[in-house]
Amino acid sequence: MKLIIDCGSTKADWVILNGEEVVLKFQTEGFNPNYTDKNTILSIILDNTSYKTYIQEITEIYFYGTGCGNQDNCSLIENVFKSIFLNANIIVTHDLMAACHALFGDKEGIACILGTGSHSCHYDGNEIIDKAVSLGYIIGDEGSGNHIGKQLLRDYFYKKMPDVLSEKFEKEYDINIISVIDNIYHKNQVSKYLASLSRFAYENNEHDYMKAICSKCFDEFIEYFILKYETSKDLEIGFVGSIAYYFQDLLCERLENHKLRLGKVIKSPIEGLIEYHSHH
Repeated sequence: MKLIIDCGSTKADWVILNGEEVVLKFQTEGFNPNYTDKNTILSIILDNTSYKTYIQEITEIYFYGTGCGNQDNCSLIENVFKSIFLNANIIVTHDLMAACHALFGDKEGIACILGTGSHSCHYDGNEIIDKAVSLGYIIGDEGSGNHIGKQLLRDYFYKKMPDVLSEKFEKEYDINIISVIDNIYHKNQVSKYLASLSRFAYENNEHDYMKAICSKCFDEFIEYFILKYETSKDLEIGFVGSIAYYFQDLLCERLENHKLRLGKVIKSPIEGLIEYHSHH
């Protein structure tokens, strides 16, 4: 049996496969080894009992996780799973590879993540041969949910947002200087808070102002995360993430404007990972 985990900072999707058959699917709290210590990660895994019937039968584990871009974090995750699944060979890699496998399988393409944050890479059908620099939510993450959220806040407070939207934004999201400063500078999960505001952009995406804001964010993503690859205009561009999924019509328009070809767009990689690992 195989165990596949797609783990973000907020939630983790787990699937147990027996050949091509899905034996069990469930979710747990997510974790990022950059911010979560070993004991907490172990506790999150052990708190869920649904997989325990299959512990002895699981011989392969594929863990795709945010924060697993360096060897120290990969080793930490591997050691945690080794302490639980004694019979399993464990492969730990980052969430960008999950996007590659889910979007392209064994085909070449440019895989993009456009959700709370943003990232991209050039995948040759087997491995990542080039990737963008990910600068995080403070100075990077162009095109992401937190990027859109930041733009909305800036325009609201600088009075660049149309009155009809400004009043609605303030009322629906409790926007005032005290709460915003508190959420950004005094609380954890700032990127998640900023990204939550992007829902307002989607709910009002027919408004010309909102279309202009999102278009600008997507154009920046295209400039920094797609056009950097010399073969970008020859390959399909695939996307994983809620922002890409909900804004795919506008995203397609912006890509076409740059003569780029949109491929598959999926909200979450887990279904694509099931398909991939059913045959690998």
